[in-house]
Amino acid sequence: MKKITIGLIGLGTVGAGVAKLIRSRSSFIKSKFGVEFELKTVCDLKLDPQFLKALGKVNTTRDYKDIINDPQIDVVVELIGGLHPAFEILKGALENGKHAVTANKAVISNFGRELFQVAHENKRSLYFETAVLAGVPVIKTITEGIAGNQYKGVYGIVNGTCNYILTQMSRNRISFDEAVKLAQQKGYAESDPTLDINGMDSAHKLGVLVMLAMGKFVNVKQDIHTEGITHISAEDLAYADEMGLTIKLLAIAKKHGKDIEVRVHPTLISKTHPLASVNDVYNAVLLEADPLGDVLLVGQGAGQMAAASGVLSDLINCAVDNRQGDQTWIGNNPDEFEKTNIKPIDTIETEFYIRLTVIDRPGVLSKITGILGAHGISIASVTQKEVRKNSAVPLVMLTHEAKEISVREALEEIGKMKEVKAKPVAIRMERR
Repeated sequence: MKKITIGLIGLGTVGAGVAKLIRSRSSFIKSKFGVEFELKTVCDLKLDPQFLKALGKVNTTRDYKDIINDPQIDVVVELIGGLHPAFEILKGALENGKHAVTANKAVISNFGRELFQVAHENKRSLYFETAVLAGVPVIKTITEGIAGNQYKGVYGIVNGTCNYILTQMSRNRISFDEAVKLAQQKGYAESDPTLDINGMDSAHKLGVLVMLAMGKFVNVKQDIHTEGITHISAEDLAYADEMGLTIKLLAIAKKHGKDIEVRVHPTLISKTHPLASVNDVYNAVLLEADPLGDVLLVGQGAGQMAAASGVLSDLINCAVDNRQGDQTWIGNNPDEFEKTNIKPIDTIETEFYIRLTVIDRPGVLSKITGILGAHGISIASVTQKEVRKNSAVPLVMLTHEAKEISVREALEEIGKMKEVKAKPVAIRMERR
C-alpha cells in the first residue's frame, strides 16, 4: 500500500470539494488503486471551523510556504486561481521535490513552458486535467489516450457560463442582460462575469489545448484573437434558428502547414454540427485527429464536484504513475523548437453573418452590396426581416468566404452611411 501525503492550498468551492472526495472515497481508492491518500495540511486565508471539524485530523495554515517547504508532503494541490502566487506555489513545490496538481488554466497557459522545464529538471510530475473541461478528461485524451495522432483542428465550447447564457437567449427569446441575471441566480455566473462573457476564460483554455495538441506555446493576450458574447442579441439567435443555424462561443485552433490560427468568438454553426446540441452549462471539445478522425468529448465543464473529480483523477494518476517509477510531466518537451507561426486574424478567411439596421428606402441595399463588392466580398443571401417604409429595419446577409480585414473595412465604411442606424454586427461561420 503506497501512502501519499497531500498539501491543499485553496479551500474555496473546488478545494472544499477535493477535500470531501479525498475523505469520502478513501476506501474505494485503497481497494482499487492500492494507494492511501492523507490530507496532511490545508492552507487558506479564511478557514471555516465547521468545515475543518468535518475533515477530521488535518493541519491548517495561512502561509502556503508551510506546505511547499514541508518535507513530509508528497503532492501539492494549488486551487487558488489567478497568476500570482499560484505560479510561485507550483514552481516552489516542483523545485522542492514535490509533485504538483492544479486546476489553473491561466497559470498553465501563461507559464506552462517554465513550469514544464522545472518539472523536467526536478524529475517531478505536473498535472492539470481540470484546467479545461473540469472533470472531462480532454488533457488525458490528447496526451495519452490518442497520443499517436496529430491534430489538425480543435474546436471547443469551453465556458459553461457563456453557453448557458446563449442557450437561454435562444430557447426563451430573452435579452442578454436577462440571461446573465438568470445565470447569476442559478450560480452559473459570478457577480462580475466579465472574464467569462468577454471570452478571456475561453482564451486561456484554448492556450492550454493548443500547447498540448499542436506543440505551440501561445501568448494569450497577443496571439489569440478574442471576442465575447456581449454584442449577440436574441434577434441574432432567432434569425440563426430560422436558417438552421445556432450561435456558440467557440475556441478554435486550426493548423495549416507551419501556421496555426487561434481565435475565440461567437460562431454560427449548422444544427447538424457535432457541437450544436451542446447546451446549458455543458462543455465540449471536438478534436480533428489524424488518423483517428473526429473525437468529441462532452460533459459538465464547471461546478464543485465536476472540478473536484478532475483533481482527484490527477492525484490518482500521479500516485499510480510514480509507483511505477515514471515522472509524467504532462505537456510538450520544454526544449522543443517551435517551428509553427501564429496566423494573424486579418488574413483568416471565413463566411460571415452580417446584420445591419437600415432605413427601408430604395437604393440602400444596392449601395451596401456595392461597398461589399468593392472589398471583394460576395453575398450568398440577403433577407430583409421587416417592411417599414422610411423606418429602420433589420437586414441580414450571409457571405461566401471572405478575408477578415476586408469584412472589417467594408463594415466600417457601411457603418458611416446615413441610412445605417446602428453598429453593424458580424458573426463568423464555421462549416463541416
